[in-house]
Amino acid sequence: MGSFAIGTSEFVIMGLLPEIARGLEVNEQQVGHLISAYALGVVVGAPVLAMLGSKLRRKTLLVALMLFYASANLASALVTDYHGAMLARFVSGLPHGAYFGVAALAAASISPLHKRGAAVSTVLMGLTVAMLIGNPLATWLGQLLDWRYAFVVVAILAGLTCILVQCLLPAGDKPQASSVRHELKAFCQPQIGLLLLIAAIGFAGMFCVFSYLAPTLLQVAGAAQSWIPFALACFGGGAVIGNIVGGRLFDRFGAQAIGIVLAWSIVVLLAFPFAAHSIWTLLPAIGCVGTMIALGPVLQTRLMDIAKGAQTLAAASNHAAFNLANALGPWLGGMAIAAGWGWTSTGYVGAAMAVLGLVVYVVGVRGKQG
Repeated sequence: MGSFAIGTSEFVIMGLLPEIARGLEVNEQQVGHLISAYALGVVVGAPVLAMLGSKLRRKTLLVALMLFYASANLASALVTDYHGAMLARFVSGLPHGAYFGVAALAAASISPLHKRGAAVSTVLMGLTVAMLIGNPLATWLGQLLDWRYAFVVVAILAGLTCILVQCLLPAGDKPQASSVRHELKAFCQPQIGLLLLIAAIGFAGMFCVFSYLAPTLLQVAGAAQSWIPFALACFGGGAVIGNIVGGRLFDRFGAQAIGIVLAWSIVVLLAFPFAAHSIWTLLPAIGCVGTMIALGPVLQTRLMDIAKGAQTLAAASNHAAFNLANALGPWLGGMAIAAGWGWTSTGYVGAAMAVLGLVVYVVGVRGKQG
């Protein structure tokens, strides 16, 4: 439920760009900056909160992070101007990465060694189900009533998560004492840096396309606004499949799964511009773009394997890198669109980012393994 709430909050702005723009009296490109503000909040908050909370029991930390998240999303619903919305979205992003990192560690620690990838993908399942169900429903609710109600629903879900964690999750052992210096030393490995770079670059292509899905659907495919929730659901369906497959790929192929997912990403992003001109080809194409989420559980599990002594920080930092991609993708896509290359140029820009991620993998990560 917690990852479902986070996924709904993170991605709902992409489906409500026109409504939020009207409500805050700004243009759609400025609303895109709210996506980047949230992503930058994750980048800042993930490592900081992971280190500050490393001495707390995982149960206590998860409850605290979700209370923080509920409050910040309630603030997002109550803002009255654009600058207030920017601040609220930045603050909302702060607990995001630490929550996922701690939850993934908890799942992996109680799973058999050969099923850790599947366990991590199960934790991330709420995020992908949010793309499939939560985001389309929140978009529909925002279109029907007001965009602010979407964030109210997220705040309620985050509050319910706190109650469920408190009631159902075992307290667990208190973490062993570890200094910030020791954890940073364990974290500062070249391989960790390369994996985080792959996350920041490789995922950027997915967000480059997804962030501008609504205007692409309206202005390129010529579809009605009522198709937006269906397009979001197709992306979410692809994300659910990709999340499951990603965990199983890692359990079977280990770190080689990184290269497999990046190669697949290049193919689907290059195909997207050709499919975007009809609603009937755009829908399956955006579903294929959603499968790129498979990179998430693959990188998450690999980071936890190699970051001995700094697992919480590494697991949280993966989501910081993921959301750096969430900031980088819309920015690069917006630059291409502003340059007059058209809405479909996001596919080519995204493919270029996936190629760069694959180069980093081949030269850095795979080279070290060899």
